[in-house]
Amino acid sequence: MDAASNIDNRSRRLWEIAKEFLRLGFVAFGGPPVHFAMMEERFVRKRQWLSRERFLDMIGAVNLLPGPSSTELTIYLGEMRGGFAGLLVAGACFILPAAVMVAGLAWTYEKYGKLPQVEGLLFGIKPVVVALIAPALWNLGRTALKNVGLAVLAVAAVLLAVLGVNVITLLISAGILWMLLRETGRLTKANSAKAATFGLFSMSTGVSVGLLPVFLYFLKIGAVVFGSGFVLLAVLRGDLVVRLHWLTDAQLLDAVAVSQATPGPFFTVATFIGYLLGGWKGAALATVGMFLPAFAFVAATAKYLPRLRKSPLAGAFLDGVNAAAVALMATVGWQFARAAVVNVPAIVLLLASLFLVFRYKVNSAWLVLGGAIAGVLLQVLGRI
Repeated sequence: MDAASNIDNRSRRLWEIAKEFLRLGFVAFGGPPVHFAMMEERFVRKRQWLSRERFLDMIGAVNLLPGPSSTELTIYLGEMRGGFAGLLVAGACFILPAAVMVAGLAWTYEKYGKLPQVEGLLFGIKPVVVALIAPALWNLGRTALKNVGLAVLAVAAVLLAVLGVNVITLLISAGILWMLLRETGRLTKANSAKAATFGLFSMSTGVSVGLLPVFLYFLKIGAVVFGSGFVLLAVLRGDLVVRLHWLTDAQLLDAVAVSQATPGPFFTVATFIGYLLGGWKGAALATVGMFLPAFAFVAATAKYLPRLRKSPLAGAFLDGVNAAAVALMATVGWQFARAAVVNVPAIVLLLASLFLVFRYKVNSAWLVLGGAIAGVLLQVLGRI
């Protein structure tokens, strides 16, 4: 194959990556478990970019890294499909739709002091994203829980997660425990040993914050925060409201609401806050600061995942981590279901979505769109 053909093939792959992740960025509501489910449906089952085992290895890896896990998974997938350029394209295309939407809502919030009511939109989308988690859990669970031992490990992880054990501690402990149980002989020989509603008003803090401090703050947060959006919320409140007084509680809650109601990564809450603190430049710098570490972490680790799987010790560790990761995904899915399925219309939306997913394999984008439309209609009719 000549150089021109190589360039043409690379360009086609990058264009394919851009289209796939832009599309995902516009429909990926619901947070990491739902994002993982959508990616499993699209890239494992439909496009067959990779095996379920490799996909699970990536999920295990992103759960062990600080930063936005679903964004890091998109970056891993982009790197696998298109090298370093694919890494950049996938991450940017996944983040961009949400960042633009959040920045636009931040402008509306600043200019008019309020945000559009979208309870109906959220009400219709939430049961759909619960339904989307189910087939992914089934498929990933069959791959991750290869035997009775791993199934028992997953059940133990669920129980410990419910008791409040730290996610990173759970994942690492599961990996080490399974490695010890599975590979004791080799270890000896080798000597070897991670429903929001919108506010209708805001109050300006009057605090003037420079653009560089905004960028550096979110760069630090993106590099060190582990866990879910709830962990991020606690960190942001402790810093921006209590310690630095850059925001009020009302502003922070509105920022969280916007990031939950828009597709893509929850960490675009940084975009909204950046706009409040520094306008359009603040929004751009906060977004770059928050997500830049994710690109760096994935670029530094992507080449090692396939090699780790080939090592018996590291492979056993990854098996344990993956079993715990599927268990945690199930736990979050259950918690999300309890919050989303609150009345008869929500139950009907959930059951209809499950039927369409399992019986007809309806594309997740159409299901999310249908749920949003149904929710808005129910709100107009006064049924929610």
